[in-house]
Amino acid sequence: MTLRIYAVMYLVFLYAPIVLLPLFAFNDATIIAFPLAGFTTEWFTALADNRSMQVALKNSAIIAFSTAVLSTVLGLCAARAGTMAHFPGKGGVIGFVMLPLVLPEIIVAVSLLVVLRQVLDVDLSIWTIVAAHVLISTPFSIAILNGAFQSLDPSMEEAAMDLGESRWSAFRLVTLPLVMPGIIASMLIGFTISLDEFIIAFFLSGTQPTLPVYIWGLLRFPAQLPIVMALGTILVALSIVLLSIAEMLRRRGVRRAGKSDIGGFL
Repeated sequence: MTLRIYAVMYLVFLYAPIVLLPLFAFNDATIIAFPLAGFTTEWFTALADNRSMQVALKNSAIIAFSTAVLSTVLGLCAARAGTMAHFPGKGGVIGFVMLPLVLPEIIVAVSLLVVLRQVLDVDLSIWTIVAAHVLISTPFSIAILNGAFQSLDPSMEEAAMDLGESRWSAFRLVTLPLVMPGIIASMLIGFTISLDEFIIAFFLSGTQPTLPVYIWGLLRFPAQLPIVMALGTILVALSIVLLSIAEMLRRRGVRRAGKSDIGGFL
């Protein structure tokens, strides 16, 4: 009984702020407070007329898509090596690659800023954000694709090679289609992580802000808070949809490989 009460309180504490987003996004008042004044879609209409927001959204979309592709490619290579190959120090190498999972983002952001500006003298742009987001998204891709590769039977690829296929063609024709749900799930997770990330983007965006950085800028103007609520509602809905699709594809990949589903994402 105590555990159930704790679980309910935890879920309420975790999700209550998210539930409040759509309530105030459709509220016909600029003051974020109860009681609600009425129903309106004015704040969503204002988003469509906001040119600065559209530019920030475009920047975020470019960054998120690039991050999803690059982190998945790197994660695919690392997961393939980690599950199929045996080499000295493999555990240490994989642990080092996964290190960004436990590093505070503020430390990563400041370190990258110092390296890019003081050491390499690189101008800050959306591509510096892409590089940083690939760094933090690749461990998630490795974790997802590790599960996909571990669910495979290595004898299938070996059988293809025995039948005359090269190692690359056996991987392309046999292994790659089987891990494709994991690849798509990895891309969706990478896209979501990059789209929602704020701290690193804030330090490395330069004059090209991402959508989270733009939202933070709007918070300085109280009259713009309902627009922030409307934009936050859209982002939360998009994130939930993408994560749900990613989890569905991951589970489908596990079922196709004929293995039991041990767990979800991290």
